[in-house]
Amino acid sequence: MPYTDTPLPGIDPRWSRTVDVASNASCEPVRGRVRRWHVLDNLGVLEADGKQPAGTVLAVHGNPTWSYLWRNVIAAATEADRPWRVVAVDHLDMGFSERTGLNRRFDDRIQDLTDLTAALGLDDGPVVTLAHDWGGLISMGWAEAHPSAHAGTIMTNTAVYHDPDSGPIPSPLRLALAPGVHGVLTSRTSAFLDVSVSLVESGIDDDVKAAFKAPYRSAQRRGGIENFVADIPAFDGHPSNPRYERTASWVAGSTVPALFLWGTQDPVFKERYLQDLIRRMPQATVHRYEGANHLLPQDRPVEQPIVRWLAETFADEPTHRARHQAARPRGVDDADFKPFHAGLAERAAQQTHAWEVATADMGAATNDREPAVRKRLSWTELETRVDRIASGLLGIGVRPGDRINLMVPPGTDLTTLIYACFRIGAVIVVADTGLGAKGLSRALKGAAPTWLVGIPQALAAAKALGWPGTRISTTALDPVRAKALGVTHSVPDLEKSDPIPVPELDPDADAAVLFTSGSTGPAKGVVYTQRQMAAMRDAVSEVCDLRPGTGLVAAFAPFALLAPAMGASSVTPDMDVTKPRTLTARALADAAGAISATSVFASPAAIQNVLDTQGELSEHQREALAKVRLMLSAGAPLPPPLLEDLQDLLPNATLHTPYGMTECLPLTDVDLATIREAAVDGQPADPAEGPHSAPRVEGAGRGVCVGTPVPGAVIRIRPLDHDGVPAGELVDTPGVLGEIVAQAPHMKDRYDRLWVTENESTRIPGWHCTSDVGHFDAKGRLWVEGRLGHVLLTADGVVAPVAAEHAADNVPGIGRTAVVGVGPRGAQVPVAVCELQSPSRTSGPARPALAAKVRAAVVDATGLDLAAVLVVRSHPTDVRHNSKIDRTLLAEWAANALGGGKIKNP
Repeated sequence: MPYTDTPLPGIDPRWSRTVDVASNASCEPVRGRVRRWHVLDNLGVLEADGKQPAGTVLAVHGNPTWSYLWRNVIAAATEADRPWRVVAVDHLDMGFSERTGLNRRFDDRIQDLTDLTAALGLDDGPVVTLAHDWGGLISMGWAEAHPSAHAGTIMTNTAVYHDPDSGPIPSPLRLALAPGVHGVLTSRTSAFLDVSVSLVESGIDDDVKAAFKAPYRSAQRRGGIENFVADIPAFDGHPSNPRYERTASWVAGSTVPALFLWGTQDPVFKERYLQDLIRRMPQATVHRYEGANHLLPQDRPVEQPIVRWLAETFADEPTHRARHQAARPRGVDDADFKPFHAGLAERAAQQTHAWEVATADMGAATNDREPAVRKRLSWTELETRVDRIASGLLGIGVRPGDRINLMVPPGTDLTTLIYACFRIGAVIVVADTGLGAKGLSRALKGAAPTWLVGIPQALAAAKALGWPGTRISTTALDPVRAKALGVTHSVPDLEKSDPIPVPELDPDADAAVLFTSGSTGPAKGVVYTQRQMAAMRDAVSEVCDLRPGTGLVAAFAPFALLAPAMGASSVTPDMDVTKPRTLTARALADAAGAISATSVFASPAAIQNVLDTQGELSEHQREALAKVRLMLSAGAPLPPPLLEDLQDLLPNATLHTPYGMTECLPLTDVDLATIREAAVDGQPADPAEGPHSAPRVEGAGRGVCVGTPVPGAVIRIRPLDHDGVPAGELVDTPGVLGEIVAQAPHMKDRYDRLWVTENESTRIPGWHCTSDVGHFDAKGRLWVEGRLGHVLLTADGVVAPVAAEHAADNVPGIGRTAVVGVGPRGAQVPVAVCELQSPSRTSGPARPALAAKVRAAVVDATGLDLAAVLVVRSHPTDVRHNSKIDRTLLAEWAANALGGGKIKNP
């Protein structure tokens, strides 16, 4: 490397070169003056290895970095199966290029890059631009001038336009531009540089930080940083504004393939700049890195996604996405397609049933025999209201494909709005308020809905937290409050609209963005098409036996929206659905009695509280529950003892626990009878029990039995290798431990703006890789044994934790157990971390007698020899699913506790 004695980790010295180029920039006092550029260029290495590049990536840094930013991309592109040449430039006055001492503006930077690419012989293409920060605009200015050479665009945390109506430019830039401190922050001190290279969520090593700063050791060498900041178009009449706006307009007409990789916590290039880019280049592939900061190429391993995108985009064979779509089950043909919402209209059209209850909301009961129905709609009333709101939405400008964020609690209002959106082809965005303010903001800003419908509390939150979307209130507001909340329309006003013909639906158009719970990382938006939503309706109907004339108590929010699609009545009990434990036995019974419910759907946490409060039930309420024929629960496995207790409360109900996830629900189904059968298979019968008595299940076998696939779903196992990595062919062989993979017509279309995550989840085209691990038994039943990230990599092989946890849970005095691996991969030892039924006041090693019982139980059941037994006051859990333990945090705590560190409750 020239000009520095600072170590530059990650740089191959063979990449570094200087190029003398005649400058034609307008700022030059003499046109044609030769300027010396520094670039990182891997062409020589490729040629020495006898490799022919597929094309050239022109990598353009921003302010105040240099070509070092792209070192990992260069290395990955060099080693790729189909390598690419990467030319990473140092702008003049930046990095190790010549210091000209001139104030180079945006137009000059474009001309500089044009002069360089001509000297390097790149103008014949194909060239893919790769940019960060202000390199985004400069690279697009170059692309505008070289349309025949420009083959593609990759951008990371940048902007091509600032809309004045969106507010001022970001505050860090306003500070750097302030006349009193501009020069002090940018050139006379290293303050601007120091802050910029620290914008990395994962932290930055000292040697890497020193490498980023190496070209900028003096005020004279930081002059380019000062001038770059000064060229930000922060005010009307800025000299660079006309060219900025011209280039931004050109970007909106560019049709080349594009990839946007974005750090969501960037304090400068915020989410609004990504959304602007997406609007300008809707063809772009997008991946948002939750939590990543401004210096994304340093913060996340973007090099592999970039190389993969290049390989897929510029190859002759179909892309991974195309191969996945071709291999997945499509479902019904267009001729047989029945829109998701069709069942509602069909039920309303039946004269004998039109005035029966379609949906109802419960309030607090005033007495035992008269449940308080707060609101109810007949099928005719629901159909009429849906039709009017659909017309109203069309009337205010909502169009098919528009995203509508529905911040409305489950109940009649939400049901009506959902069906109105489906009817006109709008895309519902549903994120559970259980995610909390931070999680909701992250989800909604990522989904970027055009419209937001909410109750007043949600609208106040939207105003305070900056949630996107034109705001519509569920209730009429006085003008002052409406203005304060930024509300432009109300649902009551929409209902007054004259009928407008609804557009014809495209079965393969997006229908919904449903967010995951966030219990396995930041909540992900799961996109379903109209066809997939219809397939989900049919799968749930099959499993839940929901059909016209049945009634559902929906204590689990998603199923409130499904019931009317099947012509089934639904009722929302008196509870806070974001807090499942607020469902009481009385509230459940009152809801069931209100519509003579035949089915109930509730989460495991809700069921536990129902059982805890069943002593408050009256005889009349118990009679209402006795009429329930089907009880379903999903979200987390229900312990068999809990199912047994629930059977006593619902004596005439068949208890089902479908297995699935937001990405595909349901996948399998199992009832209590099957769980009992699975638990005792292969064991001798107890002669003390009669031949037909049903055994009471107190535990499960090797994992959780989730039954067999639902109609249309196919489940397979991809075996784990010795490193715990899924590998090899898909099998349904009994006893093989591996990742559970699935396909079904009602499987998600994709993750929303999470291209990297989507590729990982569909790494086998046509299948969804669940990251759950399990096995099939000899009768074809699936057993779930934990998460892929929770398997233990011991010296004896891969061990899934669930069987050992179940064995420990059966020890008297033990509440919940998590078995985690402590130590290096391949040599981990199993450690049981237990909650006690009577909560422990301290955390640390279990009492010797209790530890011995837990060890013996686990060895007897699984043969696994525990290295230690620890107790905690409480497990760290996900805020929504208190049955889901944060095992990663728990493993770290256990390692610290066993290593002699200070012991605190995790």
